[in-house]
Amino acid sequence: MEKSIKTVRKIKTALGGLMILTTALSGMSAPVLAGQGGLILSDPILRVIIVSRPAAGYFSLENTGATTRVLVGAASPVCKKAMLHQSKMINGVIKMLPINELPIKPGARLEFAPGGYHVMCMHPEKDIKSKTSVPLTLKFRNGDTLTGDFTVKGAR
Repeated sequence: MEKSIKTVRKIKTALGGLMILTTALSGMSAPVLAGQGGLILSDPILRVIIVSRPAAGYFSLENTGATTRVLVGAASPVCKKAMLHQSKMINGVIKMLPINELPIKPGARLEFAPGGYHVMCMHPEKDIKSKTSVPLTLKFRNGDTLTGDFTVKGAR
């Protein structure tokens, strides 16, 4: 039984690599980074509307591994503080709620998108420019991290 589980894990890892290669060759938006434990980060964007106001990080995070991964935080050198948030409608008002942790089950994909989950970048650096990229690190409960280059959009 344990040998079968190891074989399945090897197949999943190989398929994940094949998916990245196939996507890249087809001209589609390729995953940016495959991390530890089967995590794949894709489509990372840091949306900056007004430089003096908080920015928002959006991305997709897929767990191709065999165990649940728990996202617990974020950090970036361009943000004084980065936090996980969720936009949610409560009594007819959209509120941004802090999120302490987000479990990502094996085979699941977590979307960080406008109107939902996002990384709130508090007090972004004033010299952030559009079409550049900035590092943003995702932190997991087990101590692992995954750092991607987030394309800046919306800044001057």
